[in-house]
Amino acid sequence: MIALDWTLVVPGFLAGAVAAALFLGGLALGIRFALRRQSPALVLFLSAALRMAALLGLGWWVAGLGLQAIAAFAIGFLLTRTIIVAVVRSGEVPRCN
Repeated sequence: MIALDWTLVVPGFLAGAVAAALFLGGLALGIRFALRRQSPALVLFLSAALRMAALLGLGWWVAGLGLQAIAAFAIGFLLTRTIIVAVVRSGEVPRCN
């Protein structure tokens, strides 16, 4: 039986949940800003670069805590992402005129 160290699992899970929320929030903002520009490529590139850097930085910090923390980070990220996507998809789909 594997003993879980909750002082590693809880921060890892919470960091994963925060990372998913920030990643998807940044994606939404980046898309929103890009749609208002004549040349959206630069905005999308900067948005992607910032989101990836933040995710990798937070993941690097959590990985330093240990294997249980990084596993909890991944579970927290995926669970939060699944919930956010389900909530967003359940809303009314806007029509294109």
